[in-house]
Amino acid sequence: MSVELNHTIIFARDNRASAEFLAGILGLKAGAQWGPFVPVQTGNGVTLDFASAGTEKISAQHYAFLVSEEEFTASFDRIRQAGLTYYADPGLKKPGEINRNDGGRGVYFLDPDGHGMELITRPYGSGGQ
Repeated sequence: MSVELNHTIIFARDNRASAEFLAGILGLKAGAQWGPFVPVQTGNGVTLDFASAGTEKISAQHYAFLVSEEEFTASFDRIRQAGLTYYADPGLKKPGEINRNDGGRGVYFLDPDGHGMELITRPYGSGGQ
């Protein structure tokens, strides 16, 4: 059996709101709560399990999603419609821009808990192939 990522836990102040936020941007659906988790499943079967952190401090994490050109366009439209600040870089130094790395498009934005979300249409190092 090959090794595959199955799921990861993302801590949030409000697990339902954060799951629905990301699912809405990506054009996915947040699932029914399962125990302490609200899941969002990606097209390759990885589940993002949003868990409420309560009053605990949330350490910001980074999550990158490889999407098609069409999915990028739709998600980017939803980012702009939501009035979110977006960036061309992970350091958040280029607001209002996207990048064209490896011949594709990429954008960074923050979720309600400060997690860095990234959408890319080409894997890093692919050189546009």
